[in-house]
Amino acid sequence: MFSLLHLALFPFLVSTAPSPQGWHFVQNGTTGIIALEAIIVSPTLALLFDRVQNDPLQINGHPAWGALWNLDTNIATPLDVVSDTFCASGGFLSNGTMVSIGGNVAESPDATDGRMMLRLFEPCIDASGAGCTVIEDAQSLRLAANRWYPSSLRIFDGSLMIVGGMHELASFYNTDPENSIEFFPKKDNGIPRPSPFLERTLPANLFPRVFALPDGKVFMVANNQSMIYDIETDTETPLPDIPNGVRVTNPFDGTATLLPLSPPHFTPEVLVCGGSNSSGTIPVEELTSQDVASDQCSRITLTPEGIKRGWIVEKLLEPRIMSEMILMPDGRVLIISGAQTGYSGYGSVKDRSLLAEQSNSDHPAFTPTIYTPNAPLGSRLSNQGMPSTDIARLYHSSVSLTPSGNIFIAGSNPNKGIVNSTIFHSEFRVEYLNPPYMSVARPTLHNVPTTLPFNHPFTATVEIPAGLRTENVQVALMDLGFSSHGFHSSSRLVFMNAILAPNRESITIISPPNNRVFPPGPAYVFLTVDGVTSTGVHVMVGDGKTPPVKNQGIQLPL
Repeated sequence: MFSLLHLALFPFLVSTAPSPQGWHFVQNGTTGIIALEAIIVSPTLALLFDRVQNDPLQINGHPAWGALWNLDTNIATPLDVVSDTFCASGGFLSNGTMVSIGGNVAESPDATDGRMMLRLFEPCIDASGAGCTVIEDAQSLRLAANRWYPSSLRIFDGSLMIVGGMHELASFYNTDPENSIEFFPKKDNGIPRPSPFLERTLPANLFPRVFALPDGKVFMVANNQSMIYDIETDTETPLPDIPNGVRVTNPFDGTATLLPLSPPHFTPEVLVCGGSNSSGTIPVEELTSQDVASDQCSRITLTPEGIKRGWIVEKLLEPRIMSEMILMPDGRVLIISGAQTGYSGYGSVKDRSLLAEQSNSDHPAFTPTIYTPNAPLGSRLSNQGMPSTDIARLYHSSVSLTPSGNIFIAGSNPNKGIVNSTIFHSEFRVEYLNPPYMSVARPTLHNVPTTLPFNHPFTATVEIPAGLRTENVQVALMDLGFSSHGFHSSSRLVFMNAILAPNRESITIISPPNNRVFPPGPAYVFLTVDGVTSTGVHVMVGDGKTPPVKNQGIQLPL
């Protein structure tokens, strides 16, 4: 019945639909805390975290370092977070619970040590966030190791894999590392797994870039090295290094993403862009904020043939460090924020800009870039039609695709504490980058099931504006990810096969084949017609049970 579903749907074609305003920035509201980390927790809410510092947003008589941002009203509501969430990570479990992971030693009597903390945010039903809060219990919700600057990733059984980090405050390099992997909920009786890969990638292996592959294994990048990790056998397989010695993890933050997965094979490819050509052997006192960042992009196909071929090198339009990649529902990749010179962090390199005072970086990257994955090599990167912002988004900024389909951008604070007297001051302003489809008539999806079993066909109703051609119809299933330090943990896009009815009033879609192609948990379904994208529909992928969950769906042919 669904054999036609295996016809390819041209997943990356560029829009030809009218766009009266084109891409454009809109400033709207202030967060009240530095949005150092951000994750979309409902169709109307983003959850923001900062370090413990003197933010203007207050709660219970002290500064807040957690807040809910209402995407409809552009108002922040403080949350009473107990532990210090400074430079943490996070993600969703298969049951929809958001988990914030790790943090730092508290520098205020109003907070507790966050390095071993696990903070839970249960699914929030109220559109304004009323009654929703962060749950903390230092006795029962804690890591096995102190982790500051860790990464996290939702894996095939719906749990979170937690990778790397460091124990104590370090001025620049990872000099007190936690070179291990653990899980939440706990595996291995709560004993962390040592990682030779993390050991090899010192001293620049903080916030390793980790991606769940469609066979259940994990691809990892740290420093200038890469490998595939098999969770089920606890084995590491080294892969080719990033070419030309480019380093891409903190304090040399490049950005990376798993490119969209498309049926029938869901072949995984990873793109890594920016970072630094500096060496981890150079003392921090010899580095400057004027050192030019890397303009290299490296892409690898994670098949035996692709691995043998190795990384394919492309060039950014400008050098970038601390940028972030955002998957767009049409399959393109937005590269946004960051700087063109310097390094991550503040107060550590020599010869910092006199205007910037504390910032380790300079020359903000004000203009976003679009990367089109299936365009010919050498013509994939463009900023044609892209606007430029006047807000520097440097260290400690965040960005996310929203359920509405535009880009939420906030934060930036390359300073110790709240500082208003420098050019790169503590930044509370929110802006949105609106794609062209935000200013035209858009398609809509209706009657999408709230729960999507794997390998499951379903029919939804659609409304498609007149004038949109239906030769190019895409349905994207997306995890919007957790933004922290130039990396979008668990961000994912899987295209689902779909057939639009001849009358343009319904569409038949088949969900991903199994829980390895799309790790079970919350997601959004976006419909794109002729380059114009709908608002996302919130769904639960899989059975919605608490992890670890069993394998679901069908196995892909080898």
